[in-house]
Amino acid sequence: MYLLAVSLQMAAPQAKKAVIVNRMFSAWWLLLVPFSSLAQNGPHIRSWRPPQDETSAAPKTACSNLRALTGYEFSIVSAVAMPATANAPEFCRVLGQVQPEIRFEVALPVAWNRRLYMFGNGGYAGESIEAPARQQRRDQALRLGFAVTQTNTGHDAAEEPLGSFAVNSQKLIDYAFRSLHVTAMTAKRVAAEFYGGAPRRSYFDGCSTGGRQALILAQRFPQDFDGIISGMPVLNFTGTMLRYVATARALQQSPIPLGKLKLLAGRIYEHCDEKDGLKDGLLDDPRRCGFEPSKHLPVCQGAEGADCFTPGQIKALEVVYNDVYANGRRVFPGWPVGPEIAAGGRAGWENWFIREQDRPTNIVYSETFFRYLAFPRKAPDYNIAQFDFERDVPRLDGISRMLDATDPDLTAFRDRGGKLLMYFGWADPALNPRMGVEYYEDVLKKVGASTGDFFKLYMMPGVFHCGGGVGPGSFDPLEPLIGWVEQSKAPSSLTAAQMEGGKAVRTRPLCPYPQVARYKGSGSPAEAANFTCASPAF
Repeated sequence: MYLLAVSLQMAAPQAKKAVIVNRMFSAWWLLLVPFSSLAQNGPHIRSWRPPQDETSAAPKTACSNLRALTGYEFSIVSAVAMPATANAPEFCRVLGQVQPEIRFEVALPVAWNRRLYMFGNGGYAGESIEAPARQQRRDQALRLGFAVTQTNTGHDAAEEPLGSFAVNSQKLIDYAFRSLHVTAMTAKRVAAEFYGGAPRRSYFDGCSTGGRQALILAQRFPQDFDGIISGMPVLNFTGTMLRYVATARALQQSPIPLGKLKLLAGRIYEHCDEKDGLKDGLLDDPRRCGFEPSKHLPVCQGAEGADCFTPGQIKALEVVYNDVYANGRRVFPGWPVGPEIAAGGRAGWENWFIREQDRPTNIVYSETFFRYLAFPRKAPDYNIAQFDFERDVPRLDGISRMLDATDPDLTAFRDRGGKLLMYFGWADPALNPRMGVEYYEDVLKKVGASTGDFFKLYMMPGVFHCGGGVGPGSFDPLEPLIGWVEQSKAPSSLTAAQMEGGKAVRTRPLCPYPQVARYKGSGSPAEAANFTCASPAF
């Protein structure tokens, strides 16, 4: 596997000569890394249906006529009428490109519900528009009558894997924010030409990188979308990379075998589970459990054993759970406890923090960030061992301003009537959930009491990155968002399910932060009806 990774270590001119190696690397990466862009933006439209009294709009021109929209702003490569299939209704498929390499698709159903739906990307993006998972996502929205659009964000991951595209400053800008705005504008123009009128409402939906994109749209381009879903966003991208480096270094110095994660998770949940008032295998708010490795874990008195942790391992865990500081200033929060637990036979930390046969994801992702996005002049041989927290953190201001979605001033989005629904898994092993909480609190401080009128955050106990885990993480955020935007029905609680073998084994209300789901004291703890949203009891 390391032989394939050599493509990332070549300078940009050399990398262009190694297309075959890069394609091999991209295929390997998508197969093995859980931060895969295809996995992060799975279908979310589950229960919403257009109102029965709503009439559909029909095309006003032939699909092929859309090719004439080509101009200085963008090029329409093809516009083809697609027949109905078992997966999708009849629609007009438009493929195009905004310079330099922002490829986009706009899918226009013959029976249109007058709404535009755009879905986001994952990881370092560059996904093929033809990827089966993305086509499935498109078709699901088409079946409900949405005009649907998507973009590769301005580069092709098969040619430029991970962050290697960012040596081109325009591609970096396109990935960071521009591709989102120009794709939305172009999709609306194409729809208006086809139907004779612009969309009445527009919605964006994404998780992980797609979640960051969602916040970028609310912050930079508040007029683009009426409703936005931001799932587990990597909103503080640069801070996340600092967190990855601190964690990776600690665990490199004192490795923790995968076999010890069961012991670690067991001690954490034994100490924390009942502190929310119910022993149910979930931590409602891990910040409140007070777990300390040096106090609550068995310490090896001699040689390392399977049932204890060495002093070095204890110290490494404390680095993971404690805040990151640089020049005496806190730059990123410590990781909450919870994702150490296993679900579906695999611990949340596996691959992200610990990978015994290869480098974990946090090293691969942070290394490509510093090589190509943060310090491109040091490419291609920069590695995380070279990062100096005292010297280098101030040097990240430029990339932070371009890439991060941390601006708490959402007044323009609020004033135009926009609605933002954000969710985060408390057991996310990929992106620190405290990011989401701290951002919401920053918006509350900046915008004030009106924040809850347009922005709601839902924390999901036991849920891993963009789904999975030991908690209820399966739900449809689009239905409540549309109701909020179009009928002024602000969502209070949402109901999520924990799925096993296609069946719901537990349901639980998701409550708007800072509320939590509190057990009423009777009835099955596996049923959402036996909980109510209330302020934390501790």
